[in-house]
Amino acid sequence: MIKRILVALDAGPDTPIATEYAAEIASRFDAEVAGLVVVDTKHIAAEVGGGGAIGGMYYAEQVRESLRDKSRATARELLDTFEKRLDRNAIRNGERVEEGVPFRRIVEDMNYHDLLVVGRDPRFFLVRPEKRTGTLDEIVKRGLCPVLVVGGVYRPVRRVLIAYDGSAASARTMQRFVQLQPFGTDVKVELLHVCAREAKRVRRESELMLRLAAGFVRAHGFEHVSEISLVASDPERAIPAYAEESEADLLVVGAHSTSAVQRLAFGSTTHAVLRKGATPVFLYH
Repeated sequence: MIKRILVALDAGPDTPIATEYAAEIASRFDAEVAGLVVVDTKHIAAEVGGGGAIGGMYYAEQVRESLRDKSRATARELLDTFEKRLDRNAIRNGERVEEGVPFRRIVEDMNYHDLLVVGRDPRFFLVRPEKRTGTLDEIVKRGLCPVLVVGGVYRPVRRVLIAYDGSAASARTMQRFVQLQPFGTDVKVELLHVCAREAKRVRRESELMLRLAAGFVRAHGFEHVSEISLVASDPERAIPAYAEESEADLLVVGAHSTSAVQRLAFGSTTHAVLRKGATPVFLYH
């Protein structure tokens, strides 16, 4: 059951969409929604630099303070918009501004929430919203609760695609999704496994794995469950493409904590789903 939802608010266009999804889920569970904005003091300091001589140091500090003030003002505007949206539906909410490194503040708050909702292209450096900071990667890599990553368009979730390959990460994610039931149990669920090659043994193993997974999903009250075993050499392309082709409203996929060589926070398939796909993604690791 979901009782506390955290929304990471930023200066990008995805934030209003994240708020909409959080509001929908909160209405279903009578949950509380918290909005968090972080003033990115690390990037402000890096943007200005040290200043060198005494006069330069004084000037640099003045510039830093000006950027912090602008960031706080933007944060207040984001929180006001967030609060008004949730108040319209009488959804319990709270909001606050924190200062520091965004991913650290967000990850800390994830410890006390059932779900984080965040935009696909977050702009956490409020005074330079075009600047990319890698915050989303760190959030997924380090956070404890599931993450719902959304894009620039809101649509009701009626069709869910669960990408399942039998790995621990995909199994944990599937389990967490069906246990939380963020969009209820009336949704249509399709379990997808991508086979590397067309071979009878491989297909049999794939179909057995999907039947077992489907049984688990049905045991949690989902009645509209189907399975598909797809042959494709490149899951990174096949999964986002199938999600679009099948008109899935949500993709459920496991996130892998990996080395920097393997794209820092995600397994390669998860990374591709987030960067190439347009479908909202439910992640857990």
